[in-house]
Amino acid sequence: MSDLMPWLLSGLGLVILLLAGDALVKGAVNLSLRLGVPALIVSLTIVAFGTSAPELLISIQAVLEGAPGLALGNVVGSNTANILMVLGVPAILAAMHTGECNTRKTYNFMILASLLFIGLAYRGVFDWIAGVVLLAALALVLGDAFRDAHQHRNACKGDDAEEPEGADPDMPGWRIGVFLVLGLIGLPLGADLLVDNATIIAREYGVSDTVIGLTLVAIGTSLPELATTTMAALRRQADVALGNVIGSNMFNLLAIIGIASLVGPIPVDPEFLRFDLWVMLGASLLLAVFVYGNRDITRGWGILLTALYGGYMLLLLS
Repeated sequence: MSDLMPWLLSGLGLVILLLAGDALVKGAVNLSLRLGVPALIVSLTIVAFGTSAPELLISIQAVLEGAPGLALGNVVGSNTANILMVLGVPAILAAMHTGECNTRKTYNFMILASLLFIGLAYRGVFDWIAGVVLLAALALVLGDAFRDAHQHRNACKGDDAEEPEGADPDMPGWRIGVFLVLGLIGLPLGADLLVDNATIIAREYGVSDTVIGLTLVAIGTSLPELATTTMAALRRQADVALGNVIGSNMFNLLAIIGIASLVGPIPVDPEFLRFDLWVMLGASLLLAVFVYGNRDITRGWGILLTALYGGYMLLLLS
């Protein structure tokens, strides 16, 4: 039973993280709207940051506890999982008609963010300088997204602004408070549980915290994106599915490591430079087939993407 305990506690930490992140998003969104913050700004900032809160807390906790490889592995592994697993598995269930989506501008930003990230990785460490550069790039991307959304809303003045995720105009104040408290308490608690026990598992099985970050932690933190993308595929909302993955990957690279590297330096394992960063970039470039080739992600593509991810996991664990 003692051998299973780190696995059980890691799973518990992950569940707490996911539930706390969802609670924080709901509480923050409704508090912001209650205070009169426009729904547009809430969608571009609070929802984006809130849904990535688990990854952020894991990375910060890993840096503080001397396991920076787990932080970097979490981000790189999550980005690879988001493309190969999060798009692959739902496509097996229902083909996604991505050929009709216009995500070229956001996709270009994601590729540029990936190249910037890899370039900074060749410095050998993500320190405060790299953190400032990544966060400055994030500010430019968010500024551009805000301008686009503002122009779109002005062009559709007759339509009601779409409510951001988690918005409930009838939510009472006490419930907003409960969501905020649960989120603020649950996130650090879940991150602490997951990082501590993932590190124990790594030591027990003789693998590095980097590999645990690339596999166990990365897959776990990609589950919300997998759930969102699966529902979008079943509802024939391919733009939501593709946009969710591209946006999440860009935010992981620029915000998560950008903030975590301000907490403490994150050394780059040479294996990242030889293999994992290029797998992440290769998976990202593979999306160009759908973004620029106007192709749908059919069941065949879904099987191929999922098989590629399975092969990558086998290589990491072998």
